[in-house]
Amino acid sequence: MKSYETVIGLEVHVELATATKIFCGCTTQFGGDPNTHCCPVCTGMPGTLPVLNKKVVEYAIAAGLATNCSINQNCKFDRKNYFYPDLPKAYQVSQLYLPICHNGGIEIDVNGVKKVIGIHEIHMEEDAGKLIHDPWEDCTLVDYNRCGVPLIEIVSEPDMRSADEVIAYLEKLKLILQYLGVSDCKMQEGSLRADINLSIREVGAEEFGTRTEMKNMNSFKAIARAIEGERKRQIELLEYGKVVVQETRRWDDNKDTSFAMRSKEDAQDYRYFPEPDLVPIEISDEWLGEIKNRQPELRDEKMLRYESEYDIPVYDAGIITGSKRLADLFEETVAICNKPKEVSNWLMVETMRLLKEEEMEPESIRFSAQNLAKLIILIGEGKINRTVAKEVFEKIFKEDIDPVKYVEENGLSMVSDEGLLKTTIERIVETNPASVQDYRSGKEKALGFLVGQTMKEMKGKADPGAINRILKEILS
Repeated sequence: MKSYETVIGLEVHVELATATKIFCGCTTQFGGDPNTHCCPVCTGMPGTLPVLNKKVVEYAIAAGLATNCSINQNCKFDRKNYFYPDLPKAYQVSQLYLPICHNGGIEIDVNGVKKVIGIHEIHMEEDAGKLIHDPWEDCTLVDYNRCGVPLIEIVSEPDMRSADEVIAYLEKLKLILQYLGVSDCKMQEGSLRADINLSIREVGAEEFGTRTEMKNMNSFKAIARAIEGERKRQIELLEYGKVVVQETRRWDDNKDTSFAMRSKEDAQDYRYFPEPDLVPIEISDEWLGEIKNRQPELRDEKMLRYESEYDIPVYDAGIITGSKRLADLFEETVAICNKPKEVSNWLMVETMRLLKEEEMEPESIRFSAQNLAKLIILIGEGKINRTVAKEVFEKIFKEDIDPVKYVEENGLSMVSDEGLLKTTIERIVETNPASVQDYRSGKEKALGFLVGQTMKEMKGKADPGAINRILKEILS
């Protein structure tokens, strides 16, 4: 059997986090009853005219700058013509001839090997509606709420050679967009979707093979399986002397296979021409400079700063900066309590444990930096011990309660009366003579038992260090 190389390029569609659509004032909010977030403009009624949303242009420029693209300061929109029920106008406003960004790239790291994935272009366009297939009525319904939601399409070069490289590229791209604030990238809501262009060629060959496209993939796991499935399918075709047909295919994740949808269209099939209802966009040096100055610190720079400024382990810095929500929470909490290592520990251990138990993503964290900082301060001041702190943190995680009020209302403050503590320990020693004898015989575990019994008697509201000290004094 011959050796084959997989060649992959991606077209990533990103819904932008603007409040209104690209050419009208309708809301971009996800959900809502069908056809309630639309108007004559986004449903293509005759006589309506589009008005460009300035924020869409700024978000596209920000994404281009963050992915090392050149910005076309004079660009324009084009009409992409096709008849399909999800586009009532029978055309999509997009950019073919002069996209807003081009010639960029981002660096990925797969198993310690770094590689730059080129970005051919980023262009702005409007989203289409959504088709809903009703098997009961045997019909297809259309919801136009999504029509006109602003998109950027990020078109990579065919530089990826494996599913691992594709996932690394998508994960990095997703983080960049989230840090910029240009999109929430919620794949389950369609805010980030990828079209996979894949071909096979013999190892050492210079020419690309015939590519196929799998559209609208919105799960990293499904993307990895689809790449592997399509790679095997194309290799089998070539091994049996057949040809790969250029076509659009649909990946069925439940059946772990893909199906042909239609022959692949080329640009000429869409009859592109300049959009007559929108003037060209001119991006001044001043405007571009303003957007550059607003660019936030991205993940790679943030990781380096965390290691040097906060002196937290590289692994911890990687996990925390791997989510914008976690990174924001970390920095906001540290700004209040000035205990970076403590904050890192609470995020890395208890927060991660509860996220796993609740099957939540970090972006879904609801508790505030203020309440986490208050908890850390309570521990530092010796007002609660760590056992109680873990109990209180669960309430913070689930309900974002004020830990100071919760500790006070539930009588969880640590007992600081050493006289009461000594009396309790003496009673424990008196009622556990066997453990006392074991300890005096050199069995250190017996001390742990006596500490545990004391903590139980004190309902967890004592300082284990103080218990250890008093116990040793009494037992010696």
